[in-house]
Amino acid sequence: MASAIARRLVTDRAPCGLFRLPPFSSFIRSVSTSPDAPPPASPAKPKRKKKKNLFEVAQFLPSWGIGYHMAKTHWTGVSYQITKINLYKDGRHGKAWGVAHINGLPIAEAPKKISGVHKRCWRYIPNLSKALTEAPKPQLEAA
Repeated sequence: MASAIARRLVTDRAPCGLFRLPPFSSFIRSVSTSPDAPPPASPAKPKRKKKKNLFEVAQFLPSWGIGYHMAKTHWTGVSYQITKINLYKDGRHGKAWGVAHINGLPIAEAPKKISGVHKRCWRYIPNLSKALTEAPKPQLEAA
């Protein structure tokens, strides 16, 4: 019985002062979205291209980039010639070894482990790799 009286009081009450004001009701209507209204047009921003780690760059090269030169984007004149890659199962992580080069000339003979291979700042250097692989071989002169 008490709940029936309480329901009747709640349903019979008129909305209180703030909700009856016309400015508030027009504000609610302007904020609410209707299904017929098109979404607001947003300015077209170009999407930022996600940079790649060393393995994501190497996957498109023949034999996973072994023998090719790669460098971080902020390096100038420094690169690694990849000699060995150990991939994990997902193909985007692993370990890599290479010979460091400065301006196309090797720094050392022995390859060393490349640090920072998972960072997203690697790029392939095409002209350096082609120049070294297509270098003319010395010809012996017949006497």
